[in-house]
Amino acid sequence: MELYLVQHGEAKSEAEDPERSLTDRGAETARRMAAWAARVGVQVDQIRHSGKRRAEQTAALLAEQLRPVNGTIAVAGLAPTADVRPVAEGLPAEIGAIMLVGHLPFLSRLASLLLSGDPEAGVIRFRMAGITCLSHQEGTWAVNWVVPPALVGVD
Repeated sequence: MELYLVQHGEAKSEAEDPERSLTDRGAETARRMAAWAARVGVQVDQIRHSGKRRAEQTAALLAEQLRPVNGTIAVAGLAPTADVRPVAEGLPAEIGAIMLVGHLPFLSRLASLLLSGDPEAGVIRFRMAGITCLSHQEGTWAVNWVVPPALVGVD
């Protein structure tokens, strides 16, 4: 099982936009990361997002390029401060490749729990619209790769 973790793109401030939509820069960064992911052969069966506007928009931009066979859906439990344990416990039963588009600190806590058993370990430093790939084999999670936007020439 492969798990892709993506922090949403740069969003407007709550004062500027109460729904916190992506900025133009945030949308462009997500679009370019999606194009890069498609170009290098990233394949996902489904993209799941938190339902918050910035995550939904980032997921949609990724889906345009990655075309997940099972679509893109909003799911409960991916909010910024949600408990990561229910998501972590359900992942080993998944088949295929899942992409979760969400927020900090949730993504950091989830990755840390999966990789070290401690959600507060801070194992991976996420970047907006960056992609982290983890894999699960024989009961163990491992980091396959981490690609921040700067590594593919996206500011």
